[in-house]
Amino acid sequence: MTLAGAALWPMFRGAVMGPVACFSTSPSPLLLWPRIYSHSRSTRVMSSRRKTNHLERTVNNFRQEMVAQAKVCGILHESETVKRLRLVVMDKDFAFKAGQWVDFFIPGTSQVGGFSICSSPGLLERESVLELAVKYSKHPPAEWIHNQCDIGSEVTLRVGGDFFFDPQPSDSPVNLLLVAGGVGINPLYSILLHVADLNRLQGSKYCKYKPGSVHLYYSARNTDELIFKRNIINIAKEFSGNINCRFHVTQQNLEISADIHPYVTAGRISEKTLAHVSKESLCYICGPPPMIEAISQQLEKLGVPKERIIFEKWW
Repeated sequence: MTLAGAALWPMFRGAVMGPVACFSTSPSPLLLWPRIYSHSRSTRVMSSRRKTNHLERTVNNFRQEMVAQAKVCGILHESETVKRLRLVVMDKDFAFKAGQWVDFFIPGTSQVGGFSICSSPGLLERESVLELAVKYSKHPPAEWIHNQCDIGSEVTLRVGGDFFFDPQPSDSPVNLLLVAGGVGINPLYSILLHVADLNRLQGSKYCKYKPGSVHLYYSARNTDELIFKRNIINIAKEFSGNINCRFHVTQQNLEISADIHPYVTAGRISEKTLAHVSKESLCYICGPPPMIEAISQQLEKLGVPKERIIFEKWW
């Protein structure tokens, strides 16, 4: 497995204190963004060939100590295969950074789910609500969400993950490239919503950080599987010039709807698509491992330093 962010790990080993990395004094471009992002997900190599579970894959990742109760307050069908849960969190001290995930504990079920949060930290602050978009699978937590979960169902959550965007007031603006494949859109949508919130708060006493530009490239089999596409387009329109989006479909059989056609291109994300990317941009990628490896290689060929390519692989 090729880890584009593996070069970061020596800088973090033995220096991670909670969710924030404490860097040494040796010169490094990472010092420019000490709290914006962290390294890609680490995985433990298993001696057997069995498929590892969420807790095993993330054993070396940061996790909060807090475990919070939550109640399902809304269920939306994003597509034929994806359900979005709205969860109201009981503990007022519960918090997360845009891009992180939760351990998802279901009463009476021994297996623990791991799902990226697809809402912004601002929604949690305003309404005590977070959202998860979960694709159907036979994995017990995902199957429970699709077949048994109902309004009022109670679960337990614990925040974790080293893949996040969390700019501080004193940080310099940075341009973001977000590249998503399938349900890998979830953490990147959270980051996009967070940037939108920061833009809306510009000029107020609540926001001293000025966001840079954002380019989102999102690929799925067809337009039905492009979850959040309407909201993403609306955000791009609201912040035209600062936030841009482009959708890619790889197996579209039907004609693309006219109202989203300007944003959709048939075919995969290519090096030509990414040719405009600045070497100073921070590049976040989430999706299937082969896609991540291909996009990482394309960005490196374009001169983007490895330490500015941050990714998270979901199996």
